[in-house]
Amino acid sequence: MQCPGQDTRYWTPDDIFEVACQACDTIVEFFKTDVTRRCPGCGKRIQNVNISLGCARWCSYARECLGFDPAELQLEDTEETSIVDRLVDAAKQELGDAEDLVVHSLLVLDRAQDILRREEADPRVVLAAAVLHDIGVPEAQRKHGSADARLQEAEGAPIARRIMEDLGMREESIDHVCRIVQSHHSADDLDTPEFRIVWDADRLEEAPEGFDKQEKGRLAAIIDEVFRTKTGKQLAHKRFVE
Repeated sequence: MQCPGQDTRYWTPDDIFEVACQACDTIVEFFKTDVTRRCPGCGKRIQNVNISLGCARWCSYARECLGFDPAELQLEDTEETSIVDRLVDAAKQELGDAEDLVVHSLLVLDRAQDILRREEADPRVVLAAAVLHDIGVPEAQRKHGSADARLQEAEGAPIARRIMEDLGMREESIDHVCRIVQSHHSADDLDTPEFRIVWDADRLEEAPEGFDKQEKGRLAAIIDEVFRTKTGKQLAHKRFVE
């Protein structure tokens, strides 16, 4: 049986929409669940800033499909919108016009989900940290004139805490996410499974693409040294080396 959340027979017209490619203005059609699509005009990958992750939150087969249970990401009350969707909305509001940060956060979220399918960790913490890891960049630029790693880490944790408290997340989850936000560049005194997944997801989206054969040999060794999960290393080798 096909998942109703993925079956377009159950969708509304608003679940399929068009986005103009930022590079060449070609119109690209998106489904609500797409994180990225490749532009047919210029070949560049473009991001879906209107992604909706709530389609599977009620499905009993969601864990088999996604690698985690979206029900675990919902508030304990009966509101229909999942924690992840609400975090994405809050991050968009906080980041304002910084569209590059929004799409980067969505890509890191997507990579974190990929890794979660094969690594044991708390999905609530991983996905919240993936969405919020760069939330301090605009404030660091505003206050210090720089988005230096240490500055954005320091500014990001209080903002992330406020957002999560407003959404009613558990205190222990909030504390853990804030520690990840504070360490996602520097890796200071933190080595939890959740941190390792977010670290690798961020590295996957930060690394450049397009290496010659000689560079790829050196890159393989760097990947094994820098990445912190088995799955993250496998994904990095597949994306950048193979």
